[in-house]
Amino acid sequence: MPRLYQPGPSITFAVLAAAAAAFALMQSLLTPVLPTIREDLGTTTSTVTWVLTAWLLAASVATPLMGRVADLLGKDRTLLVALAAIAVGCLIAALAPNIGVLIAARVVQGLGAAVFPVSFGIIRDEFPPHRVASAIGTMAAVIATGSGVGIVLAGPIVGFLDWRWLFWIPMTVVIIVGLLAWRLIPASPVRSPGRINVRSALLLAGWLVALLLPLSMGGTWGWTSGRTLILFAAAAILFAGWLFAELRAAEPLIDMRMMRLPAVWTTNLVAMLFGAAMFGVFAFVPQLVQVPAVSGYGFGATVTGAGLLMAPMLVAMAVFGSASGPLTRWVSNKAQLLWGSAMGTIACLSLALLHDQKWTVALAGAIFGIGLGLIYSSMVNLIVQSVPAHQTGAASGMNTNIRTIGASLGTAVVSAVVAAHTGPSGIPAETGFTESFLILACASAAAFAVALLVPSRNPSTDIPEATEPEPLPGLTRVPA
Repeated sequence: MPRLYQPGPSITFAVLAAAAAAFALMQSLLTPVLPTIREDLGTTTSTVTWVLTAWLLAASVATPLMGRVADLLGKDRTLLVALAAIAVGCLIAALAPNIGVLIAARVVQGLGAAVFPVSFGIIRDEFPPHRVASAIGTMAAVIATGSGVGIVLAGPIVGFLDWRWLFWIPMTVVIIVGLLAWRLIPASPVRSPGRINVRSALLLAGWLVALLLPLSMGGTWGWTSGRTLILFAAAAILFAGWLFAELRAAEPLIDMRMMRLPAVWTTNLVAMLFGAAMFGVFAFVPQLVQVPAVSGYGFGATVTGAGLLMAPMLVAMAVFGSASGPLTRWVSNKAQLLWGSAMGTIACLSLALLHDQKWTVALAGAIFGIGLGLIYSSMVNLIVQSVPAHQTGAASGMNTNIRTIGASLGTAVVSAVVAAHTGPSGIPAETGFTESFLILACASAAAFAVALLVPSRNPSTDIPEATEPEPLPGLTRVPA
């Protein structure tokens, strides 16, 4: 059906932001209510964690693959496929009669992770060059904030309705956004000719699953158990095979020359380190404040109360993430990475040493939110501005994936530390949280050190001139 009019960048951005926010919510919406789902579906604690693990694995595999598909076949079409996967997955999950169907639904939802790299690619294609940095910064802030908003919304939704509404509500939103995207998102003006390298795709999927599965389940299986060690060994072998295949391929899935660019590999390493800190804070600050007051250090907060204590973090994240793009006129993306990492380090140290009052936890969360807003937006901008237009989807998808690997590492390490300090009562000792947040502070400090290696650029050069770029060799420009 032909479009009634050609939408402007603002309309395009609004649709993309709604799509990205809907998927970002799914990252954290279920985390606080897993015990409720376990009880309602009559399953075990170890089994219900697959609701998160299945989503993580599917999203990790789909993100770079669908990003490459978007570069080849069109970002507008790939966006619709991703939104359809989210909607179908939500429908199946909302109707799930047992835990097996719910886990399968989460796999389908995970395929929608392509929304992130596709959105960044569409912004680069459709926006005037001088507005790209600001738009990408705001979009990154939307994604980061959406990832945390789920923690705040989960309690009230389950309290007033039912856990199944955690899927009915996003499904409704995604269907509306999908219809708007179908009518309003322009066809991709730049595409990359070629095909999907199936062998590289299979190897990529293989090493990601082999790595993330034991990282997610190691605490349950045992870190020295046979299947954990076998999967880690398989991940190393498959990763080496994937690198070899990509370097020899005429049409690689992920161009290793691109990944070796100084701005790309350093930013990706920052993404992994700060991703560990980010998801560690998201997962364990709510746990800290929900520890019963009888422990001597917890507040005995409800799920809703824990979410409200996270609110200052989310507000700070949204405000400073949105401001990150415009700030590049005066403060370089590298400087924002450094400031963000420094604030993350300070916040984690505060959580480790000063968590005896609710206001200190909320303040530390706000500081972390400022850092996260700056680092998330500048990180995406650095990646998008450092690669050719026809590789935007694959590059930003791989950056998302590396951040996911960092998140899995951080969550696994902190889970192991907290579990090691949990006694027969089931209540973790305070030292478990103290050591955990000190570890997350070290991860943020390491991100600061790596950010020093990011190539320096004059802030004014971070924003391209408002001129129409010439098509790169080998690209096909198609009419919108």
